Amino acid sequence: MEGWDPIDIRLLDEFQRDLPLVARPFSAMAAVLSVGEDDVIARLARLTASGAVTRVGATVRPNTAGASTLAAMAVPAEAIEEVAAIVGAEPGVNHSYLREDDWNLWFVATAPDGAALEASLARISARTGLRILDLRLVHAFNIDLGFRLTGDRRPMAPDRGTAPVDLSDGDRELLAALSRGLPLVPRPFAALGLDETEALARIATFLQARVITRLGVIVRHRTLGWTANAMVVWDLPEERIAAAGAALAGLPGVTLCYRRRTVPGVWPYALYCMIHGRTRKEALAVLEQARALPELSGASARPLFSTRCFKQTGALIGVAA
Repeated sequence: MEGWDPIDIRLLDEFQRDLPLVARPFSAMAAVLSVGEDDVIARLARLTASGAVTRVGATVRPNTAGASTLAAMAVPAEAIEEVAAIVGAEPGVNHSYLREDDWNLWFVATAPDGAALEASLARISARTGLRILDLRLVHAFNIDLGFRLTGDRRPMAPDRGTAPVDLSDGDRELLAALSRGLPLVPRPFAALGLDETEALARIATFLQARVITRLGVIVRHRTLGWTANAMVVWDLPEERIAAAGAALAGLPGVTLCYRRRTVPGVWPYALYCMIHGRTRKEALAVLEQARALPELSGASARPLFSTRCFKQTGALIGVAA
């Protein structure tokens, strides 16, 4: 990150997770960075305005406070702008990317429940006249994505799963607010619509249960120079997926790893990983290391580099009707 302010770099590197869960989190961050609380808030506001940061808040585990899926469409080149606009206009779509493949438009759709998710996908299909691959999550090997932006690449921590938590409508509203992002004020947890102490306690419970997978500064990697990002899909026998996923998730440079449903006769790929690189050469070098893993011997890999981001926001979480 040549040319970046050193304190900005530390802010982004050290607080993508583990946001201090105290009444004045920006003051606690300021103490670590040896600056003032107002300075931290101003820096986060500036980084957000520039597009480097999407929000300071939470990422919520898929299918715990609602329903979600990864979806793909094969869109003719001349229709990309029109179809991407239709997809992006659907309220539950929070990520949408153009990727190098015949199945070229990929998006994440979220909804309060399964029926609402099905309805959302049906609306998009009806409005575009195109088929949608609905690739539901089966198992997460790593879904954190909060990797350091400087220094040597490190393996991501394996996903620990989640503990059962009964979520009330109020809990879902709290998670929705955290997914949208905390206000950049000295006492942000006091602005969440309930008592500050209660909010902090509930958030701590969600973190312990892994309903919240990360609480911190959520960045836009492309804006920060990580422009060669590939979603790699792997085709291998079902009995090998668990071992392959665990090995792949532990490889430095692999930033996400999970298993998804296949679509028989159309999409045979069950194992997915994300590789974030500053250059295509860097990303492909990580892919070659992945191919060399014994657990992935002979597996077919298909790298789908993203070429354009249409939409990136927090997940839609709501109270089911």
